[in-house]
Amino acid sequence: MKALICGAGIAGLALAWHLERDGWDVELVERAPALRTGGYMIDFYGAGYEVTERMGLATRLRELRHPVRELDYVDRDGRRTSRFVLPPGFSRVVSLPRGDLARTLADDVVAPVRHGVTIETVRQDAHQVEVTLTDGTHRTVDLLVGADGVHSRVRELVFGPEERYLRHLGHHVAACVLTDPELSAQIGPRYRMLTVPGLMAGAYALPEDRLALLFLHREPDPALPADPAAALRRHYGDLGWILPETLPRLPADLYYDQVTQVRIGSWSRGRVVLLGDSCQAVSLFAGHGASMAVAAAWVLADELAAGDLPTALTRYEERMRPTIDEVQAFGRRFIEWMAPSSRRRIAARDWLLRLAALPGVNRLFLTSLTPGGHELITSRADRLTARKQRRTA
Repeated sequence: MKALICGAGIAGLALAWHLERDGWDVELVERAPALRTGGYMIDFYGAGYEVTERMGLATRLRELRHPVRELDYVDRDGRRTSRFVLPPGFSRVVSLPRGDLARTLADDVVAPVRHGVTIETVRQDAHQVEVTLTDGTHRTVDLLVGADGVHSRVRELVFGPEERYLRHLGHHVAACVLTDPELSAQIGPRYRMLTVPGLMAGAYALPEDRLALLFLHREPDPALPADPAAALRRHYGDLGWILPETLPRLPADLYYDQVTQVRIGSWSRGRVVLLGDSCQAVSLFAGHGASMAVAAAWVLADELAAGDLPTALTRYEERMRPTIDEVQAFGRRFIEWMAPSSRRRIAARDWLLRLAALPGVNRLFLTSLTPGGHELITSRADRLTARKQRRTA
C-alpha cells in the first residue's frame, strides 16, 4: 500500500512513523523549504504523550524539555500579580517548542520528505488517488492524507474552500524568538505573561540566551494585517514591561495568524483523509493541538492496520471526533481565562490562581486542564480482546 502525506509537521510525521512500520510505502511533501523548527512553547501531555511512550520517543522528549515550572502574571512594571507552580513530581508534562517535537519525530522517520512542494491537483476513483505536485511530477497512491494544517491545500482541493470550515475565535496570535542574554536571564525558568483587557504578551527563556515571545490580541476581523510587526507595535507599544525592548526587534520570520478552530462534516472523502489541524484544529486556547495530532495519527494507523481502508477511515473519525469536540469546547470556554476581556475578569483569574496554588488544589487544577482522549490509546485489537473477554465472563 502506498500513502502520500501532504504536510511534514507533527501530525504528518507521526502518521508516517506508524505507517512505515506497518509496511506501507510512504512519502511526505511539505510546502515549507525545510523542516519547520519554529513555533511557540507547548505543554505536551495527555493522549499524545502516551503515544510517544509507546513509540519509544518519550525519553528523548524529556531530555529536550525546558524547566518551565512556574507561571507568573506580571503588571506593566514587571511586578508579579499572581503565579502557579507545578507540583513536585509532575513529570508527565513536557514543555518544549513545537519545533523540538517535530524534529524528534522527523529524526525517527525513514520515509522521504520533499520540501518546497505541495499538491496541485487531485483525482480519485474507488481504487486509487492520482496526484499532481506543484513541481509537475505525478503520484498514484492508495491513500492521500491531508496533514497540512489549518490552511490545508488538500482540504481545499477535495472538500472545498476554507471559509466553510474555519471558526475564527476573535483573536490573532504571533510568536517569535530573539537572542538576548540579559532578558533571557531576567525571565528565567518560568513563563511570564502580561495581560490587559484584550491583550496578552508572554515570554519564556530558551537555551543559548534566547527569549521566546508570544502575543495574543482580540481582533474580530479574521483578515491578517499587511505588516504584522507594525500591528504588534501598535497594539503593545505602550504596555511597558519588556515590550519597549523587544518590539523594535521583531524578526522577519515572525509567526502571525488568526486563532481558529476547524469544523468539517466528514474527515474523509473516498481515499482522501484529513489529519491534525486540517480537520481537528482545537486552537491556541485549548492548547492541546500537538497532543491531539499525535493521538489522531495513532488512531488512524491503528484502524488502517485492520486492512479495509473505507471502514478504517470511518472508524478513525468515529473514535477521534468525540474527543476533538470535547477539547474544542474546552478551548472556547478557556478564552476568557487566557485572554480576559475586562479588568474584573483579570482580577478573578488572579484570585483563582492564588487559590490553585494551595497544597492539594494545584493537582486538581492541573487535572481540570488535562485533555480527554486517554481511552484513544487502547488499540483496536486490545478493545476487541476486551470485548470478547466481557462476553465470555
